[in-house]
Amino acid sequence: MLDSTRLRKGMIIKREDGELWRVVEMQLITPGRWKAMVQTKLRKLKDNTVTDYRFRSEERVEQAFLDEIPVEFLYQSGDDYIFMNHETYDQVTLDAEIIGDVAKYLIPNILYTIEAFEGKPVNVVPPITLELKVVETEPNMKGATASASYKPATLENGMVVTVPPFIKAGDVVKIDTRDDKYLERA
Repeated sequence: MLDSTRLRKGMIIKREDGELWRVVEMQLITPGRWKAMVQTKLRKLKDNTVTDYRFRSEERVEQAFLDEIPVEFLYQSGDDYIFMNHETYDQVTLDAEIIGDVAKYLIPNILYTIEAFEGKPVNVVPPITLELKVVETEPNMKGATASASYKPATLENGMVVTVPPFIKAGDVVKIDTRDDKYLERA
């Protein structure tokens, strides 16, 4: 158990409801003559719902420690996603509920991390950056200013991101999976 004032972004906590929550944002508020409080934004690992929660400064929370298992994505079969554990070479099958929004980043033969709590998988973490092929984008507009020249591009996984004007269909770009942003041409 730790004091709520020691919460940090990225920590996993177990609340009184028994569910696991990841701290997405944390802010310590110390208003004048009142007691300090910790304003947080929490994401439930089970279904990725986000909620705001305010802890009193004297509250104690239980920190949960997750096991990280390196896996390689193999293929999808219906609603099941098949991974291979890179340590034991066992196949791990996860359903779409555990995968959640990460499904758009699943590419065969790429390494991911499965987070498990007490031996049960609760989350799949993609690599921080992924290289994806641009399937479709608009041609470059002549005479557009530099700030207005970013254009939408559709990637091989169906995601749409804004890219600089020199990117064309067939190029491979590097994407930040934390916020779905273009980083650079690969």
